[in-house]
Amino acid sequence: MAAFKVETYVIKPEKQEEHMALVKKFVALKEKNPQKSKELKSWKLFAQKFGGNNCGGYVEMSEFENLADVEKFSNRMMQDKEFMTTIVSSFISCTVPASARYQFSVMLKL
Repeated sequence: MAAFKVETYVIKPEKQEEHMALVKKFVALKEKNPQKSKELKSWKLFAQKFGGNNCGGYVEMSEFENLADVEKFSNRMMQDKEFMTTIVSSFISCTVPASARYQFSVMLKL
């Protein structure tokens, strides 16, 4: 059964370039050491550029084999000093306060 973590958030207008630099750092970190993200089957980033309340918003979709892999990946990343100090701390300063939402979904095999 596949598990999906969906995150939505809005980036402050003046922080758009900084956010894209952080996204590139995250991708480089994953590619530099694939063992750190071995449970992550796929990761996609979508941007809402026009209209609606979430203009400047983003949706990140992460796919995992199961919920246990979500937990393993999350725990490993939260213990990674480079990830926490260079990416997460800067990401928090880029987001509009209280705009982040997290959702977990599990695809069941019938």
